Amino acid sequence: MATNKISPIPIVDFRKFLQGGSKEKRQVAKEIDDAFRNVGFVYLKGHGVERDIVRQCFEWSKKFFDLPLEKKMLAPHPPGGSHHRGYSAPGLEKVSQHRYDADEIAKLREIPDFKESFESGNTIDVSQPNIWPPENILPGFRGFMESFFPLCASLIHRILDALSLALSVPSPGLSPTHSESLFQLRILHYPSISATDLLGGKRSRINAHSDFGTLTLLFQDAVGGLEVEDPNQSGVFRPVPPIEDAVLVNIGDLMARWSNDRWRSTVHRVGIPPVVPHRHNGEEREGEVIVPDRYSIPFFATANMDAVIDALPGCWNEVNPKKYEPVTAWSYVQMRMAALYES
Repeated sequence: MATNKISPIPIVDFRKFLQGGSKEKRQVAKEIDDAFRNVGFVYLKGHGVERDIVRQCFEWSKKFFDLPLEKKMLAPHPPGGSHHRGYSAPGLEKVSQHRYDADEIAKLREIPDFKESFESGNTIDVSQPNIWPPENILPGFRGFMESFFPLCASLIHRILDALSLALSVPSPGLSPTHSESLFQLRILHYPSISATDLLGGKRSRINAHSDFGTLTLLFQDAVGGLEVEDPNQSGVFRPVPPIEDAVLVNIGDLMARWSNDRWRSTVHRVGIPPVVPHRHNGEEREGEVIVPDRYSIPFFATANMDAVIDALPGCWNEVNPKKYEPVTAWSYVQMRMAALYES
């Protein structure tokens, strides 16, 4: 496990798990377990999703978000959070952290997140069918996204195998609890914005929050701006710089609950990159500091909707009893999604 001098997040070579023998697999599983216990995040290198494929996904993302708004709106995200597919324009979604009170959510939405997104999922997920723009709007976009999804899904299942090994979960481990791959592929665009507006609270990119599923993959562009709360200093955020050819992986609230809080679901946010250029497209913008456009590709995983989330083996005993009542994955995730959108 490599040391990251800038961020508290360790770097693990996952190739040793994918291609190594029993001893190497156990070592990698332990390193990931340690990272999730201490920080809740880990960088994985050698993760198996080819660099060129990731590059192409970023290219398709930019092509989509460069479309005129009226064309993007031909694949609109439905109202509410029960059908999490399609295009969301800037200001529609507001991330909230463990807030369910209507008045609190309304207050949060006074400063909407300044970003736009497009969500798609498993092609066989009949509960949440995908919503694509017409093929002639952006030929090849749908086909690429549908081919990228199973690559990320496969990585999720291999990480679940590593976690199963770390906990000595009996065969076949945790992967079958995600057998339906009810996952969400999201492409995100944060338009350029005044640093003054961000610092002054007039706008936000993504406020501090935790993810609410089991695992999240994140591919970042080179701009940066992601920050993770220091595990030892509440309210202090550390930069999570992009690392070439690495994917960032983090624990979500549901997995933290499943592990009886063995693993951390760490709060994170998107703010101002460590180095902010003073020019935008080569020109001054009224003397302001402009935060450049940022693109990212998160992939959210959750368990099968009928999976019962109860403390996993090795995560509780008489000294450390179960902290939570059993809950189905679907009921928990739907409750959290409903907090993101106005109905």
